Amino acid sequence: MTLLSVLKTVTCLAKDRVPGQLVIQITNQCNATCPQCGMRKTADIRRTRLEADVIRQLLDAAGEKGVQAVSFTGGEPLLYLDLVMELISHAGRAGIPYIRTGTNGFLFCGSRQPGFRDRIKAMADKLAATPLRNFWISLDSAVPKVHEQMRGLPDVVRGIETAIPIFHDAGIFPSVNLGINRLVGGPSTRDLHRKGFSSDTAYLEAFYQRFHAAFDRFFRQVTRMGFTIANTCYPMSIEDTGSEDGLQAVYAATAGEAVVRFTREEKVALYQALAANVTRHRPYLRIFTPLSALHTLIAQHQALLPSPGPAVETAGCRGGTDYFFIGSDDGHTYPCGYRGREDLGPFPDLDLHALNPVPDCRQCDWECFRDPSELFSPLLDALHRPKRVLKRISHDPRFFSLWQKDLRYYAACGYFNGRKPSALSRLAWFAPTGPKTC
Repeated sequence: MTLLSVLKTVTCLAKDRVPGQLVIQITNQCNATCPQCGMRKTADIRRTRLEADVIRQLLDAAGEKGVQAVSFTGGEPLLYLDLVMELISHAGRAGIPYIRTGTNGFLFCGSRQPGFRDRIKAMADKLAATPLRNFWISLDSAVPKVHEQMRGLPDVVRGIETAIPIFHDAGIFPSVNLGINRLVGGPSTRDLHRKGFSSDTAYLEAFYQRFHAAFDRFFRQVTRMGFTIANTCYPMSIEDTGSEDGLQAVYAATAGEAVVRFTREEKVALYQALAANVTRHRPYLRIFTPLSALHTLIAQHQALLPSPGPAVETAGCRGGTDYFFIGSDDGHTYPCGYRGREDLGPFPDLDLHALNPVPDCRQCDWECFRDPSELFSPLLDALHRPKRVLKRISHDPRFFSLWQKDLRYYAACGYFNGRKPSALSRLAWFAPTGPKTC
């Protein structure tokens, strides 16, 4: 983090705010077949794309309002690669320091064809010439063939593995992005069903063990491929019932498919398995997923089980307070991609100072806005609601232990700067029993 970023963060916190971020959906067009996404190329939806001038106006307004991070997403944003690179440069000129984009990986297909390395090098060099900070590549399974079948992108994993060192040479260290689903472990997790077990307890134990093994295999696999940063997207599946209650997605990366549906009991086991593996693999892989946020997410689900666990305090998501989503359908602002009934209008017209600084949304699991909200909440509460933070320390000391460890880990990771390699000697501090290797 630069001194200017630190000063801006401190200024935001003093105003009961956190550094803002904007997710701009350039398009909902896509060329992949991911079953977990309602924007897959076979989906029967109206395809849209924001005009370049509209996006430039958004970026100028974001810079003027002090927004610190912008993500260009889709659909598949790199269907418009040249436009994305121009927009990244425009965001930098607007004074936005943290600029991100990513891909489903379609450009990495055809790695056996002549000229593949030259084509990837040209792309990496062009991206490296922009102020891009983080570049993600999606991967859905620890089993390459399963991922390729899900995405409809043959031999893409080999292409990604070939491309990573080329990106490293250009000064870009891509992040792997796992959207958690039932095929993370391939057949071992796909073919797991409750009816095959004598009791719920036996099933959930098997569920935990198989997903634990799947996450372990995934993190090992991506490390061997050359990734140095990883992020996990918690499963998100919602149903639009047509009522005024609940969520209605703007961002159509949700689907009703079984591949992303989990019961509440399964989610508890799923997140426990993930947390165990985040702890295991942190010593050599920069994993963005914070243990403190997973802790509260697990507790939030446990509190709603038939035999509930103890209730814990959780932070409200800052979507609609400091974080916002711009949909490609109308170019309007929404609190996030899932609160589609709350159209906040054009972003340049939005008065950020008029928004409630103490959010209370806990409607979804998705990490995009939820995880940073959880990480910032103790700082905000300490400055503005000290009684609340003292109560939370008393009732949930485990959260604060994990939170402090997360902050130290994020610092050791260089705050996940995708333009710098890992400092492995610093990551090794987080090995439970000494440095680990993959």
